[in-house]
Amino acid sequence: MSHIALYRTWRPQAFQEIVGQKHIVQTLQNSLREGRFTHAYLFSGPRGTGKTSAAKILAKAVNCLKGPAEEPCNECDNCRRITAGAVMDVVEIDAASNRGVEEIRDIRDKVKYAPTEVRHKVYIIDEVHMLTTEAFNALLKTLEEPPAHVMFILATTEPHRLPATIISRCQRFDFRRVSLDEQVERLREVCREEQIEADEDAIRFIARLSDGGMRDALSLLDQIMAFSGKHVTYEDVVSITGGMASEQFEKLVRAVRDRDVSAVLQLIDSFMQEGKSADKCMESLMYYFRDLLMVKMVPGSLAVTERIIDIKPFAEVAEAFTTQELISMMDTLNYYQTEMKYSMQPQTLLEVALMKLCSGGDAAGSSAPEAVRSAERAPDGLVAQLNGRIQRLEEQLAQLLKNGVAPAGDNGGGGSARASSSTRPSSSASVPIKKIEKLEAYLQAREEADFKAALQRWSQVLGRVKEQKITIHAWLVDGEPVSLYDGALLVAFKSSMHRETTEKPVNKQLIEQVMSEVIGKPLRLVTMMLRDWKAAADQAKPSVESRPEELKLVPEDEPGAPKEEWIHEAIQMFGEDLVKIKED
Repeated sequence: MSHIALYRTWRPQAFQEIVGQKHIVQTLQNSLREGRFTHAYLFSGPRGTGKTSAAKILAKAVNCLKGPAEEPCNECDNCRRITAGAVMDVVEIDAASNRGVEEIRDIRDKVKYAPTEVRHKVYIIDEVHMLTTEAFNALLKTLEEPPAHVMFILATTEPHRLPATIISRCQRFDFRRVSLDEQVERLREVCREEQIEADEDAIRFIARLSDGGMRDALSLLDQIMAFSGKHVTYEDVVSITGGMASEQFEKLVRAVRDRDVSAVLQLIDSFMQEGKSADKCMESLMYYFRDLLMVKMVPGSLAVTERIIDIKPFAEVAEAFTTQELISMMDTLNYYQTEMKYSMQPQTLLEVALMKLCSGGDAAGSSAPEAVRSAERAPDGLVAQLNGRIQRLEEQLAQLLKNGVAPAGDNGGGGSARASSSTRPSSSASVPIKKIEKLEAYLQAREEADFKAALQRWSQVLGRVKEQKITIHAWLVDGEPVSLYDGALLVAFKSSMHRETTEKPVNKQLIEQVMSEVIGKPLRLVTMMLRDWKAAADQAKPSVESRPEELKLVPEDEPGAPKEEWIHEAIQMFGEDLVKIKED
């Protein structure tokens, strides 16, 4: 007979064999003993914690010839055939591959027929969160009021993806990750029955790698047995799983403490030569620093004693660092671990991360560990440092306000003009609009002939843009030209979304090309918000109209005396020959 995987050989066949789910086992056994089992169950939890196994055991318990009983006998014909998957009335469905509404309709049509071989029809739907919305809707009524002979057991690793209407129709049981001690005890039992000699630290390391999943632990043990035979050692486990022994981490961390970059790089190179992956090294190193932090802060906690076999070496290494240093190092490693996901050279990022730790900096290049020590000793020094940084930021902000144009990349586009917050009407405005030189230049250029000529051809620009790419036209049409200065056409937008999309380099390049062709000279596109432009224009208007050199006292009866504003507009519109002024 061919080899059967350990996790299949040791799959629980009775409730008492389920590891680490005592709260669920007790509830189900009580309901079976009292005959209070319901028509729909929802089993949720991480992978490898016993959801499908519990569902099959429950199906056997309700259909056992000696039951319904707290435990299936596993001896009667019904129990043996359900275990073998040979009973037509106990149906296990993989929702990942049968996720459509047609499959659920087929179930709905068949549930009304009585079972032919056992007492209850049991439908076990695994990975139920993969069903489509239509399939869930088709299942709702059947799940709410099924025939008395039908039981549904839904299993999922992602209960948050299920509709609330489905969850409310089921009794929900949340499976927990199996604790380290319970996994170790189960692995010892398996090794004993399979006549395998396994070192204690090897078993604990397997349990720790499985992350609370019993199936993962048995699969790892099966793989290591194929490698090492009947004697499993800690070194074999580390070798086959691609991990690193704690002694190697200790050497690496001591080299980081000593700022020995050469030793750090040599160790990384040796890890790579042994076939370790850079991302696995980074992940394991994060766990090691986490253990150091736990040993330093809460040395007697369960979180420490579960993961660490010999705490003494960890305590010695942890004494060489302050708490702030360990936290800063974990931040740096976490930053580079995230960047590693998108990098083509993960080993390089691992080396950079550890060199950063050796140099005493974090991912952002601030707060070195030595600086942290001095800050802990002298808080005033840290306050002075923060005050200096705040002062530099204020100087940079004042310079931006003085220039009146946002830096490249602001609001989605380089080179876009932007009125600062001081241009908006506010009692707290500290920089008047007349001091923003570039924006004032745009305001003065509104009446220039070049701008008026460009404004007349703007509709042609829009038409040409629409011909080349209609989507860009849809964004650009929201803006209106308001000024032209120094070869740059300023366009004001009502919507920030339209402005940001127009400022994208590809879109902006096409618009500038069309403007240059239609208007007849090279032009750049500069954008700002229309409300900012209006606020700037309203604030600048008094300063423009009240210049002393433009004020002249002219008698009212002399020619050229200033007229009422509406009279001036009428003359501009119809001409002096057609406008007659009558005085009462």
